[in-house]
Amino acid sequence: MTKKIAVLVTDLVEDVELTSPKEALEKDGNEVVLIEKEAGKEITGKQGNTFTIDTSIDDVKPEDFDALLIPGGFSPDQLRADQRFVDFVAYFLENDRPLFAICHAPQLFIQTGLTEGRTMTAYDTVRPDIAYAGANVKDEEVVVDRNLVTSRNPDDIPAFNEKIVEILNA
Repeated sequence: MTKKIAVLVTDLVEDVELTSPKEALEKDGNEVVLIEKEAGKEITGKQGNTFTIDTSIDDVKPEDFDALLIPGGFSPDQLRADQRFVDFVAYFLENDRPLFAICHAPQLFIQTGLTEGRTMTAYDTVRPDIAYAGANVKDEEVVVDRNLVTSRNPDDIPAFNEKIVEILNA
């Protein structure tokens, strides 16, 4: 059964942290929807690739999606300044819905106030931040806490992709 996956993303996303999981999810038969402030906008990744946004954060509700993917790069840090994106992420954490985050993506979790007691990983410089926010932090390529799947960096993508597809099909 096709699942609908939201992707919160903006400029300076780490390109491969968007393209590779998106490809794995689509190959598994899922619909992947890129969400930013403006539908139809073209964003540019850190490596120069461009991506077209499918829909605006104002036109969707988290309840419309089966899972959420947050790629890293500088994108999550920018998105966490906008309460609409923070609230979207909070819904998935509060309701234990499948949430997949790699590299700098857990920065968005800090803004929700919902990291206390959750087990996760992130990029080297983000791990202390999520620990200060109350998370149990591990330095492993993939950390699974119920439906929350986190990874550290692009080197972890093969294991990350395998785990997110597994969680969706469980």
